[in-house]
Amino acid sequence: MSDFTPSLVTLARWSSGLQLADIPPAVQDAAKRCLIDTLGVALAGSRSTVAVQARAVIAVTAGAGESTVLGQARNAAAPAAAFANATAAHALDFDDNCYPGFVHGSAVILPAALAVAQMCDLSGARLLAAIAAGAECEYALAKALTRQIYDRGWWTTGVLGVVGACAAACHGLGLNADQTAAALGLAIAGTGGMKAGFGSDAKMLMAGRSSEAGVIAALLASHGSRGPLDVMEHEKGLAAMFNGGLLNPLPALGSRWSLIYPGVDIKRVPVCLSSHAAIDALRELLDEGEVRVGDIDAILCDVPPIVIQNLVHDAPVSRQQAQFSMPFALACTALLGDITVDSLDATVLARADLQQLMKRVRMASSARWQTSLLDSAPEGAWVKVVRRDGSSVERFCAMPVGAASRPLSGDQLHQKFMQCATGVWPVARAQRLFDDLSHLEDLPGVRDLLTCETPTVETMQS
Repeated sequence: MSDFTPSLVTLARWSSGLQLADIPPAVQDAAKRCLIDTLGVALAGSRSTVAVQARAVIAVTAGAGESTVLGQARNAAAPAAAFANATAAHALDFDDNCYPGFVHGSAVILPAALAVAQMCDLSGARLLAAIAAGAECEYALAKALTRQIYDRGWWTTGVLGVVGACAAACHGLGLNADQTAAALGLAIAGTGGMKAGFGSDAKMLMAGRSSEAGVIAALLASHGSRGPLDVMEHEKGLAAMFNGGLLNPLPALGSRWSLIYPGVDIKRVPVCLSSHAAIDALRELLDEGEVRVGDIDAILCDVPPIVIQNLVHDAPVSRQQAQFSMPFALACTALLGDITVDSLDATVLARADLQQLMKRVRMASSARWQTSLLDSAPEGAWVKVVRRDGSSVERFCAMPVGAASRPLSGDQLHQKFMQCATGVWPVARAQRLFDDLSHLEDLPGVRDLLTCETPTVETMQS
């Protein structure tokens, strides 16, 4: 008799039995930080054109329900709310990252968990446990895989995000281990996402569709539908088709929590994380007076290959392209002092001085990026600024502010949340949401968590 246990069964047995009391306080706090950050950026993102488009689609495809859709007064069915809110959460590329899998985790997981929690009128404690279950399942599976998925051109958020969304939704629905495994099989059998979508609306919408798909898979399993339990290990399964057949054993769930080890990177600025180390290195040089903007002749960035793979737009012409552009990130930092949501504007991008400075930024990847360095600085940067007189100064940054090893302070997280949320909600309502999320485990119900009496959503053009 075989003692083989499919990976999905292991995930399902652990996640379906998880209770809030099983989750260490530090992990609960990490999950709450992710929720605070994600809902903040989702509120800001709800004004984006792509989020408006997502809401227009669900207006004609989705039924009414109990789940909040940010940016509109009418609630919707849980899958539709997950789709719209996950799209909004990723719309500004201001949401968090986790290095296992190189994924945007929370933007996909949290909208699914919240939509189901509101549908079922769960408590804050139940929502918090569902978030942790979804995050740990997704990141554990990502650890069992390798980076080949990402390097082959698959967008791992699209491929693996459905795992976290589905596990969170299953937990919220109260599905047992067999039902949860069946749902995960359904979710993974239909997953996918290509990095060709970078710089277009497809990237944000893929996040939305992954969250939606996770909820639908969980609902289908609750009605008896079943997916392939060996979809990870099957000869035509995910590991074989996406990852060169490599699948390591799952890490021990519930012992070394991924929300802490390695933790989640919460972004300080709204551009691709691959540019953040270079941004911080240049900011240090500018803040310390080592460089004056008018003296800059060239900015040379020595970065890992993955940074070059991600930042593909040297001459961006849209907001989405600017978020994947090292020249924009560094020119904007030099000229404006920092990058904010308001910097991602067509008038800023059209500035003559910014266009000129972008042409002086170059990227390359040298031989010094060996495995030992990549382990400590996976998206690090050496930034060398060459002055007009021929002299130069250089600065290295391994991890930017906001990385799990250099986390935003409580004040910084609050400031980011309020800056994002108050573009849509009144200050007092935004602060009340922040306070509620900070004490999520004490809330008796979350159905009205995102209700706003006077919404002020506006469309932000790309």
